[in-house]
Amino acid sequence: MFTKCANCGVNMKFSDEGTFHLKNISESEIKSLSFPVIGLGDTYKSGYQSLEQLAEMADEVSAVNSELECGISAKNNYAQYMKADLFKTRLENRETVEFIQSGKLISHLQPIVNISTGELYAYESLLRADSSEKPISPYELFQVANKAEMHSLLDQRAREEAIRARKNHIQSGVKSFINFLPSTIYNPEYCLQHTFHVVNKYNVDPADLVFEVVETEKIQDVNHLKKVFETYKREGMKVALDDVGAGFSTIEMLKLLEPNYVKIDRSYVDRCDEDSEKQKFLKEVTHVSKELGITVLAEGLERIEELKVCKDVGIDLCQGYLIGKPEPTAKTPIINTSVAS
Repeated sequence: MFTKCANCGVNMKFSDEGTFHLKNISESEIKSLSFPVIGLGDTYKSGYQSLEQLAEMADEVSAVNSELECGISAKNNYAQYMKADLFKTRLENRETVEFIQSGKLISHLQPIVNISTGELYAYESLLRADSSEKPISPYELFQVANKAEMHSLLDQRAREEAIRARKNHIQSGVKSFINFLPSTIYNPEYCLQHTFHVVNKYNVDPADLVFEVVETEKIQDVNHLKKVFETYKREGMKVALDDVGAGFSTIEMLKLLEPNYVKIDRSYVDRCDEDSEKQKFLKEVTHVSKELGITVLAEGLERIEELKVCKDVGIDLCQGYLIGKPEPTAKTPIINTSVAS
């Protein structure tokens, strides 16, 4: 059994009424509050009868000292504490926060094909809220998760859902590309145990899994990412470096990180048939990657002309709306790459 560490975020349900708790608050700070509190030492509490009243109390505490610790309890539940500003953020976004904690997630699957043969190679798993839930975009989920310090929990849940979807929809031998946020993996040896446990739980072949750095991630610690990659590889899984050419993913990093795959940023693919500089970059990345034994994937293909350029420069794999859109089930690619011959 795997328990969540503090970095995965403290789960909290905001009941309509309950008890508001304060910790490590001084006498002078207590006197500045407009609502009554009772307690002993540095721990105090006050009842609330509505979420609106709780929000007013949280605003007041945050204005007094944003570093104060506070929490809530209802019935027999114990209070779990966090800093006042964080508590306020979670309360303001409580519907999304509760969805991150327990809402139903699904994976949409986008096909990836061998650019030379047109054969299906893999699917990328893309996180979505289930259609039975309140509509919420992946962007909003990750934005709130980041603000509410719950990005580790959401990233962990997303990885599990991607592995579960693979078990249900993708045949053995076809790979799954699964996004991850390196910043949510504080200690690879510990944080990834949950993922490895899920792989075993669903009896998925580790060799069919490719874990890729998500496109929005700004890498600060390259050595840390290298350790994460090494941990995945040690368990028999593959790793991919996304966004090559757009910021942190420079060609120099390919040699340092030794990914199994590189995904070329779609900005270099978009209308590459009309831009000689983009074609030069595609050739350079492909040449360096092949020398290092790295498989190259072009993403964001939407036009036959782009597919032809990528095929001509020797890129191995491709994905994009031209090949197939993300779907709740594993759909067959809608175009054969032979049309670009």
